[in-house]
Amino acid sequence: MFKSIKTLISFLVCLVLLSSISITQSNLDTVQASEQQTLASSPVNGTMMQYFEWYLPNTGEHWNNLRSDAQYLSNLGITAVWLPPAYKGQAGNNDVGYGVYDLYDLGEFNQKGSTRTKYGTKNQLVSAINELHQNNIQVYGDVVINHKMGAEGTEFGNAVEVSRTNRNQETSGAYNIQAWTKYDFPARNNAYSSFKWRWEHFNGTSWNESNQKESIYKFSGKNWDWEVDTENGNYDYLMGEDVDFDHPDVVNETKNWGEWYVNTLNLDGLRLDAVKHIKFSFMKDFVQSVRADTGKELFSVGEYWSGDVAKLQNYLNKVERTVSLFDVPLHYRFQAASNGNGGYDMRTIAQNTLVASDPVKSVTFVDNHDTQPGQSLASWVNEWFKPQAYAYILTREQGYPSVFYGDYYGIPSHNIQPMREVLDPLLEARKNYAYGVQHDYVNHQDVIGWTREGLNTKAGSGLATLITDGSGGSKSMYVGTQNAGETWTDMTGNISNKVTINAQGYGNFSVLDRSVSVWVEEGAPSSNNVVTIYYKHGFSTPYIHYRPVGGNWTSVPGVRMQASEVPGYSKLSINIGSASQLEACFTDGNGAWDSNNQSNYFFDTGTWTYGSYGNIQKGAPAGAASI
Repeated sequence: MFKSIKTLISFLVCLVLLSSISITQSNLDTVQASEQQTLASSPVNGTMMQYFEWYLPNTGEHWNNLRSDAQYLSNLGITAVWLPPAYKGQAGNNDVGYGVYDLYDLGEFNQKGSTRTKYGTKNQLVSAINELHQNNIQVYGDVVINHKMGAEGTEFGNAVEVSRTNRNQETSGAYNIQAWTKYDFPARNNAYSSFKWRWEHFNGTSWNESNQKESIYKFSGKNWDWEVDTENGNYDYLMGEDVDFDHPDVVNETKNWGEWYVNTLNLDGLRLDAVKHIKFSFMKDFVQSVRADTGKELFSVGEYWSGDVAKLQNYLNKVERTVSLFDVPLHYRFQAASNGNGGYDMRTIAQNTLVASDPVKSVTFVDNHDTQPGQSLASWVNEWFKPQAYAYILTREQGYPSVFYGDYYGIPSHNIQPMREVLDPLLEARKNYAYGVQHDYVNHQDVIGWTREGLNTKAGSGLATLITDGSGGSKSMYVGTQNAGETWTDMTGNISNKVTINAQGYGNFSVLDRSVSVWVEEGAPSSNNVVTIYYKHGFSTPYIHYRPVGGNWTSVPGVRMQASEVPGYSKLSINIGSASQLEACFTDGNGAWDSNNQSNYFFDTGTWTYGSYGNIQKGAPAGAASI
């Protein structure tokens, strides 16, 4: 039992927000998917977080949670956040956003049974984005323009049915159907746009109201866009009412909306949904138009879902490299390795991937909202291999990595636990150490590794990473003669031994079975100096307002604590850098504070349990997962 509490300053001081000093991001270079930004001569590695998963609860608090997390994410090294679709879907506040109804309703109008979206109101969204920008985090908006769903009314017109497996094959003659193609948005009452969607603005649909028949219908006088993926003969049609990007009014309206969307939310980039289903040349024109009309560079990444890297390369060529793409082939490599039970040949982990063939245009990821359990593209990377996969995308030079919310915060609906304790050291490695020339040691079927030599402009930078899907082992790897004589340690904590770099710049680094190790200079700035706090619920949604002693306070109310694996406890891990202690107090986020008799709490590095009445004990509560 140990209580690390000092009465040093009054409780009121805990409420004072100190000004923070942080590196300002330079503009994103849209042709550099590595997103490495530079201030003077000191580079900053770009790291994206996909800040949502499919089964988030419908509380309307997601934008508020994002606002509260902004400074925390910045401290982790997150430089950009990908938002879920921010507009009203056909299912109202139950819609994840991909069943898009009204692109102009960002949680402002009473449509589809609610004013807010699943994530909150427009004002809450704008506030969250402002807070992200205050913390030097860029914001990417999700663009879902392939289809519409949830029309107010129907129209009659002729259509033919087509085969699901070959959309070019008509399976019926033309006949009159009743389709849900009338979009008036009456509650919005022409705000922001007076455009009304009708039959002629779509290529096809999947429902005939007259006979209650589900099929794929192509409207008479229309053709599927030919510049799309050739899966199923022609993969223009995906769902809902398929938008016709050959119609000039649709083209103009969509480009106008893109400009409005970026300017209204002050977005810094775009995530483009379902690009394999959208006319390739339109997607290029759309991105170029919005960039020109807003005067922003707008980093843009497309979701082209295919494990065939040749299809991704073809798309990049067709759109004249105006966008980057998510590296789906690499994701499938990770999944295969996680299912291989140690039998996967790790030398092939990057074979036929975008990060290998075109790293500048590769956005690497481990999992996302489509691959998580329960979804149509479910291809979950098993949890045991995720540390290896994240080490691969976060500590290497190639690619622009994206961290999935469901991995970091967990997916309670499927009993998937948060991995923040595993991911925090890897994020720290990317933020502080993954710089300089890279040397690869991908020469063993189980154990592979690489090193980064570091940069003079990044104190203490440089690292050595080893990952394995089977037996552990060791490798002699070169980290540079400039690091000779240094002692390096495994910042993941998996290995306690130390490594001395010899005069030739080599170290003999090791990794345990089915594990990962990331080696950095001992005593380097901010080396795995973490405070983990379990907080017994006094507040239903506790926040922690904190600073590393001698550092800057978080913005009031602080950072929202997450549900832990122990019932009745919330939890948060905080990297305090080179500080000796964490200074903190707790609040419900609405003005009620845990005063500790009007004193702040002080925590040494390690794991602590905050119990009833301010009783603090060293270690985790009973039932906690081992760290």
